[in-house]
Amino acid sequence: IGHLAGVYVPADIYVRYLRMKGEDVLYVCGSDEHGVPITIKARQQGCSPQDIVDKYNKIIKDFFSGLGINFDIYGRTTSETHAKNASDFFKKLYNEGKFVTRESEQYYDPEAKTFLADRYIVGTCPKCGAEGAYGDQCEKCGSTLSPDELINPKSKLSGAEPIKKKTTHWYLPLQDYEQWLREWILEGHKEWRSNVYGQVKSWLDGGLQPRAVTRDLDWGVPVPVEGAEGKVLYVWFDAPIGYISITANATENWEYWWRDPENTDLFQFIGKDNIPFHTVIFPSSLLATGEKWTMLHHMSSTEYLNYEGGKFSKSRGIGIFGNDVQETGIPADVWRFYMFYNRPEKQDFTFTWKDFQEKINKELIGNLSNLVNRTLTFVKRFYDGNLGEGALDEDLVSQILEKEKEITDSLERADERDALRAIFALSDIGNKAFQASEPWKLRNEDPEKAKAILRTLVYLIRDLGVMVTPFMPSTGDKILSFVSSPSAVWKDCGDFSGEIHIGDISLLFEKLEDKRVEELRERYSGSQKDREEKKAEEPKKTEKKNKDEGKMDESKSLLENWAEKVILKVSKIIECEKHPEGDKLYILKLDCGEEEPRQIVSSIVPYYKKEELMGRNIVLVSNLKPANFRGVKSYGMLLAASDAADESHSTCELIFADELPVGTVLEYEGQGETQKITTYLKADHFFALPMKTIDGYLTVDGKKIGKDGVYPRVSKYVNGNVG
Repeated sequence: IGHLAGVYVPADIYVRYLRMKGEDVLYVCGSDEHGVPITIKARQQGCSPQDIVDKYNKIIKDFFSGLGINFDIYGRTTSETHAKNASDFFKKLYNEGKFVTRESEQYYDPEAKTFLADRYIVGTCPKCGAEGAYGDQCEKCGSTLSPDELINPKSKLSGAEPIKKKTTHWYLPLQDYEQWLREWILEGHKEWRSNVYGQVKSWLDGGLQPRAVTRDLDWGVPVPVEGAEGKVLYVWFDAPIGYISITANATENWEYWWRDPENTDLFQFIGKDNIPFHTVIFPSSLLATGEKWTMLHHMSSTEYLNYEGGKFSKSRGIGIFGNDVQETGIPADVWRFYMFYNRPEKQDFTFTWKDFQEKINKELIGNLSNLVNRTLTFVKRFYDGNLGEGALDEDLVSQILEKEKEITDSLERADERDALRAIFALSDIGNKAFQASEPWKLRNEDPEKAKAILRTLVYLIRDLGVMVTPFMPSTGDKILSFVSSPSAVWKDCGDFSGEIHIGDISLLFEKLEDKRVEELRERYSGSQKDREEKKAEEPKKTEKKNKDEGKMDESKSLLENWAEKVILKVSKIIECEKHPEGDKLYILKLDCGEEEPRQIVSSIVPYYKKEELMGRNIVLVSNLKPANFRGVKSYGMLLAASDAADESHSTCELIFADELPVGTVLEYEGQGETQKITTYLKADHFFALPMKTIDGYLTVDGKKIGKDGVYPRVSKYVNGNVG
């Protein structure tokens, strides 16, 4: 997710923003499939490099799709179009004498009888002493290295000590373009982010040298000249040309994008370690052709995202990867949010599961979702979902417009973390305005003022729906559907005209509980190899967990089992709607004293009218395993008494608890302090812990259930069953 946070998701966000503004955009990406690590992986797995890239291209495309990343084209540098394009590019420069040839000594494996790329050489890092450093970089300390610097270098292919052998290659004389680069970048692009500008300046100040464009390898685009057998184009030269090739695969009119620099902005999102290749080397290659090309307009790059105190490493399998993100079951929008709330735009940032949990629960749920749900639920309940046009709260309008300008300005610069944080700061302004105005009081004391503040907040929620859409597409669509504005675009932000009708509302996110976070931390600790070994044990553990979860511990009494496993919570009914697909079903929204309302489905339509339920406190089985009722998810079950002699299940009396505060967790009489088991309780396990009404009181094993001497009771089925 370091690459996802630094490159792919930010590009997707920027594209979505531009399109919401109505810009003409082509969104291009692809697999660079000629890297040395691919050949290493192929050797490890006993297959061809083509087998490897074919396998991973599908995996990569799948998890991009799973994260809501929608390229116009996701291409490959192994395509026929690219092979021809890169070859033609090389031949043009070769024929025009733009290259120089040099003979040099390169490391060679005497046992494998092949030249070695830097990544095929490993040894001890001279900077930090770590074993297993590569010939180009130490992943432990991050130092850039050369094979000559390694202590005790060995070939990754055979383990033999490499020797040096002479070979000839073609070089691009970068120093010929240094003056142009200085003027173009150092004078013309001072607005570039400091980590980009600073790295380019460092390269230029150090003096540019000729750079090889070919290498000795059997995997890549063959060098298309006589005498170059066994050589391929160096990946840094071939891969950037891939942008042009992939565009040509997307549209026959590729020159519309690449040959019209006066009317086209090229915006690239690149990993920090690739900055020089795209700011110095690729532009120099384009310039060397003497032809007109669309040159880089702006670049977005980040610092490093680290993992739980260490570095992400693809080669060692350390960290969270795209396929892991999908396996967690946590929605893509949640990941997209977190990647940007803490995107390492100016300095390194360390991913921790604890911080992930805190940001999700505090910002997504406690801030954004809280504002949306509390405001829209209130408007729907007391104003039938429509406040009409009218007066606004001008002070709040002023705050909204100021913050929205800040958000737009940040996105124009692709400062996406700043933009997202400003969006949540704006949501916080809305929450504070709602709380300070106390609309539950104001609607009676000053109805017009209440409408003005609520009307402004509804417009704000519409704007938030628009502004979060580039970052969290599904969430944005959901919010806009709540306010009946599915076609809203960026220019609608700050427009406070027109009526907004509140439609159906549902929860935006689920709280991330401690137990779940600990499971994730454990699952994704160590390397991917470690995880594969853990996975082999998971089926056995899962089978045992499923067998034991929620069942009664035979060594304990019924009351002890009940106290540990059942969580009964006093909850207020704040919304009640008929299920569209079930005549006997209500969809109830409950205030459980939690950060977000809870939704349950209950078959009590034959027994209670809506007005008999609204505002009443009921008893909720809070940790019952969620279930689907005709397409609607239910997160718990309310308790009701029935006639003990009724075998037809046609009697029902809800157990109301109006005398107890919302959020109260009930206990049996004399229970004392008990540590609750917080896993979900299966329905059949719950009913194995029978409760009854005795003399009207809710009981378990004859003990009254309540809190602080207050015990809910019924008046009709006073000696009945409870379910």
